[in-house]
Order: sequence, then C-alpha cells, then structure tokens
Amino acid sequence: MNLREARALLAERGHTIGGSGEPGRRFADDTQYKIEIPSCEGPLVMAAVLSEAIERGVNVDRVSQGSGVMMLTDREIDDMVELGRAHEVEVCLFLGPRGVWDIGGQAKVSAAVGGVARGNEMVAASLCDAFRAVELGVRSLLVGDLGVLELLGLLKKDGSLPSDLVLKTSVLMPLANGPTAALYERLGASSLNVSTDLPLGALAEIRAATRVPIDMYIEVPDDQGGHVRFYDVPEVVRVASPVYLKMGLRNAPNIYPAGLHLAATAEALGRERVRRAELVLRLLAEQDEEQ
Repeated sequence: MNLREARALLAERGHTIGGSGEPGRRFADDTQYKIEIPSCEGPLVMAAVLSEAIERGVNVDRVSQGSGVMMLTDREIDDMVELGRAHEVEVCLFLGPRGVWDIGGQAKVSAAVGGVARGNEMVAASLCDAFRAVELGVRSLLVGDLGVLELLGLLKKDGSLPSDLVLKTSVLMPLANGPTAALYERLGASSLNVSTDLPLGALAEIRAATRVPIDMYIEVPDDQGGHVRFYDVPEVVRVASPVYLKMGLRNAPNIYPAGLHLAATAEALGRERVRRAELVLRLLAEQDEEQ
C-alpha cells in the first residue's frame, strides 16, 4: 500500500487529512470557547483564582487540579465544590496515584508513563479516588490512564457513576490525531486534552473525529513543551471549537503534589494564570472588533 492508498483508506473510515468537520460548533450555552485554569490545587488556590478573575473581569469556566483526589481532605474537596457551585465553575480533580510517583525507573527517563496506573492495585486506587470524589459532589474527573478511562466509562453506563460525570483526559495521555480522539470518546471521555504542540491542521482533524469539547494548553508548562501560542488562539477557536483554552505557565515550578508548604507559590501561580487568560481574551476581543 502506498501513501495515496493509505490516505484513501483513512478517509473511508472518516478521517481525512486536514479535517473535514464542522467549524464553529459550540458549547450548549452557545459559546465557542471557555477558560480553564489548571493546577488549582485546593480551596485556597481556587479562592485566589476566583478573586483574581473577578478583579480582572475574566470569566473562569473550569478549574482543574493536578495533585490528585488522594492529596485533598474531605473538607478541602467540600470547599472546592462549594466554591464551584457559588461561582458556576466546574471543578475537575485528578485521579491519583500515577506512574511518575511510583517505584521503578522508567518514569525517571520517560514522560510516557507519567499518568499510567501501574498494576491493577493502582487501577483500584484510581477507582477509589473516583467514587470518593463523586460522593463528595465532584462531577468532573481528570483521567491519566486508558484502562481507567474505559472502566469509568462503563461504570457511567451501568449507573454506578453519575451519567453527567465529566471524564476529562489528561495531557499525559497523548492525543495527536483523529482516530485516537475517536477512541478516547468511545471509551467514555467527554473532554479531550490534546497534545500541546499540534498544528492547526491536526486540531481540525481531531475536531472532525469527535463532538466532545477539546482542551488545549495555550501557554504550556515547560515539562510539556513550553510553547506560548497566544496569537494562534483565534484560529484555534475557529477550527477546534468548542474548546477550553487552558492557561499553563512557562518558567514555573512543578508543584505536584502541592500542600501547605507550597501554598503561597500555588496561589501566585494561579493568579498569574488568570492574568494570562486576560491577555488571551484581549486578543480575541481585538479580532472580533476587526471583523
């Protein structure tokens, strides 16, 4: 089979090169994009983020946490859920334990195992995290392992977990093409975190393959590439909507797992992510004025 024939075979299965989706798709509230502030590691950070957002006039739609459910007390989760309810913000918590924190050497030399559940015991622990979070009112989970994603999707289908539970894939689960996006959606993903360095054509291909929202880092943490793509945002919205514009930070420490020993740093990083969001929103507003 030559490349032309391979392209035709791919197209027959619904995956054309460059994408052939429906640009301009929207969220249920008729918006094309939303703002996500990641690394919101507890209620103190979340409160700082929301305070900064009010001061800057930035509408934050989702906060996500990276240290994991197991790193939060019940009271801390309760407080985050209550803040989310009061401000109409989705609270997304990462499922803990993960490969990068486990014993063994592969995680020291390869980021490929960062979010995996090593062994069935770690899968069981991830399920414990999920059920605990749901019982405390959380309705959005950040998933870093493919098998765990499938199990959670099945548990939603059989009614063991709420049908409205958001299953958001982590950037630690590589997602760089349409067929992989379609696979993740079939397994239960309802929000897709794409690889951080994709060109617009690849984003269009992913959008063509799935109807669920895309999550995309606009500024990328150093350990995920360090790209700053502010001026790409209007085109990202055009080809990938509905899309969460996710504000990471370059030149920032990796604070996972966070705690009181890093509270001031985590809060300062959260506030700066909101400032970055203000900069991106200015560019989008400028584009709207030009049209």
